[in-house]
Amino acid sequence: MGKKRIAKKSWSGVDAELKARALGKLPKKKFEKGGVYIRATYNNTMVSFVDEKGNVLMWSSAGSMGFKGARKGTPYAASKVSELIADKAKQIGVRSIDIFIKGVGSGRESAIRSFVASGIGVDAIRDITPIPHNGPKAPKPRRV
Repeated sequence: MGKKRIAKKSWSGVDAELKARALGKLPKKKFEKGGVYIRATYNNTMVSFVDEKGNVLMWSSAGSMGFKGARKGTPYAASKVSELIADKAKQIGVRSIDIFIKGVGSGRESAIRSFVASGIGVDAIRDITPIPHNGPKAPKPRRV
C-alpha cells in the first residue's frame, strides 16, 4: 500500500476576515479614557476594554481571532489580540488606559507591550492575579 502523504496547511497567523469583522463592530459613543483587562491563561488570552465605570465595551480573545489549539496561548497570539483592541480603542477616541492583568500565561508581557507600542498612553499597570494567602486545608493523615 505504501505511505500516505498528508498535506499540512500552512499557518499564516491571524485570519484577515475575522480581524476585519472584529474591527467593524465599534461602540457609537466616544471615550477619552478607559481600562483594559488582560486575562492570560495557559490555553488562551482574553482582552476586554472597559469604560471608567467598568462596563465592557469590546473584547477579543486569541480563539476569536482564528488561533486554534496550542497557538492560542502563545505570546504572538496575545500581541495580535492586544493590537486589535488597541486599534478599536483608537477609533473611538481613547487617549489613555489603565491595564489590569490577571493570570500566569505566556501572553502577559507581549499583550502589555502591544498596548504600549500602539501609541495609547498607559497610566497604570496593575497585576490582579489572585494569590492564596494560606491555601486550601491540608488532607487528613492516612489511616492504615
